[in-house]
Amino acid sequence: MPLPGMALHRTQKLNLLRLLVLLTVVLAAIKYFFRDSFSLNQYKGSSQESSFWGKAGDLKHSAEPQGQSLGIPDVKVVAAAAPARQDAKKKALQDFSLMQLRLVHLDLKGAAPKVSYLEQIFPLFSKLGANGILIEYEDMFPFKGDLEILKSPYAYSEEDIEKIQELAALNKLELIPLVQTFGHVEFILKHDKYRHLREVERFPNSFNPHVQETMTVVKSVLTQVLSKHPQANWVHIGADEVFHLGEGMDSKNWMSRNAGNMGKMYLNHIREVVSFITGQWGLHTLLWDDMLRKVDMAAIQDSGIAKHASPVLWFYAPDFDTQQIGKYIAKYAECGFKTIWFASAFKGTTGPAQAWTPLNNHLQNHLRWLKVIQSMSKTPSIRFQGIVLTGWQRYDHYSALCELLPVGIPSLAVCLQTLVNGGFTEATKKKVLSMLGFENMQLEKSICDGNGAFPGSDIYRMVEQVTGQLRDSVIKVLEEESSVKGWFSPYHRKHQFGNPRNLESFGSKVLKVHEDWENFVQSFRSRMESIYFPDTVEEWMEENVNPYLDRLREFVRDFREVIRLNARPKAL
Repeated sequence: MPLPGMALHRTQKLNLLRLLVLLTVVLAAIKYFFRDSFSLNQYKGSSQESSFWGKAGDLKHSAEPQGQSLGIPDVKVVAAAAPARQDAKKKALQDFSLMQLRLVHLDLKGAAPKVSYLEQIFPLFSKLGANGILIEYEDMFPFKGDLEILKSPYAYSEEDIEKIQELAALNKLELIPLVQTFGHVEFILKHDKYRHLREVERFPNSFNPHVQETMTVVKSVLTQVLSKHPQANWVHIGADEVFHLGEGMDSKNWMSRNAGNMGKMYLNHIREVVSFITGQWGLHTLLWDDMLRKVDMAAIQDSGIAKHASPVLWFYAPDFDTQQIGKYIAKYAECGFKTIWFASAFKGTTGPAQAWTPLNNHLQNHLRWLKVIQSMSKTPSIRFQGIVLTGWQRYDHYSALCELLPVGIPSLAVCLQTLVNGGFTEATKKKVLSMLGFENMQLEKSICDGNGAFPGSDIYRMVEQVTGQLRDSVIKVLEEESSVKGWFSPYHRKHQFGNPRNLESFGSKVLKVHEDWENFVQSFRSRMESIYFPDTVEEWMEENVNPYLDRLREFVRDFREVIRLNARPKAL
């Protein structure tokens, strides 16, 4: 039998062996459960191209492709205290997965309302059925440092930005910032400082994606905006209508080396933007889908953006083809996108200088979208997440103003309630009338009877008078009697002929009309100034009032000069 000392030594060895086996099992388990972290560390040691997109051909195409995961780049997180924020964000996204969002789009690149008006209107948005805001700041954001040149003289302050978010939270409205990152960047590229970043030197609308400084500027803009929106769960990067892409010399050279694949060139820029947002902020990305419609599925799958981004499919016509929409949805599902958003319109899409909102046009657009939403069961691999009710204020940075926000409120009410109730019935109509304080609504004529009782209803009524009466009133009074042309023709005005008594009789009518409109415009300007900044007030007047009222003013000046001369010849 073994000696006692030898037995003890053997027992110790066995215990040590058991401990080593246990440690090995524990380490294997840790590696298994945290394999993504180990992979991430390996990615950090490689180049961005290989880590972020993988090697060419790595992605396996299938009926339901998963898409390639976006590797998180090895960069410092701009937002402070990331872990707690990321945990809270994951919980919020889980909550949102069970609901559909209805976002009201605030396009601030024209006629941006004062925060005091947003304070009044946000509760109405919520009451009408909205549960989110898509806010497109453009030059209304308080950019600072190197980007300070981008902000408007009337840009919101940092305190305003905080107040807007507080108002959204108070009214249970999810707030999503929209930052243009490829096209529609005139507010950036119009400045000489950034002129060299244009795709085509003549046009300031699109970035040259081949210049490294382009991405530096894009990241700086995103960083400033997102750092002021710590509670955001999504960010919209625009990426629509990248006009003239492929026409710049750098793009032509790139395409000559890449078989003319413009879709891949577009996606190369988008994937870098999505990578930055995912890595720095942990947010999901939204982007308008019109450019993606032209890109083949393999390129989208290879890009890997589907895991961290969602297309926002937009159509604004009242009679768009729902079957065509279904084909796009199926395409995006096959590309690997897990959620999809839609975009309708409640104003700003029926003319670049439209001043009055056509109600039935936008109602029909939303009835079409309801059919699309109801058909989503045909593509179960992709989930409908929400719809953006766009309210464009300009077609682009240099275009004229479209309908003012108060003018579009009745249309917004009709559209939101249509979505909430699954259609627009008489009962729905009554709810809308009650919430807006109207007595009746004639959709085909875009007329609401009654004064209205919503924030900005006075502007709504006064714009109705301007668009419906000012032009006709001026033309009528100046051409009321054909003989006036004889009394007051350009020749007679030049030489001061005409019968003063007859002119006085007719002139009194003109003076009365002129006085009434001047008083009206003064009151209207005062109401406008309570909601809008001075630049908006002046621009709207210049576009919609002055072209007609100035004719009347000129007539009155000439008339008074004739009366003053009292039939004496004008001194030569």
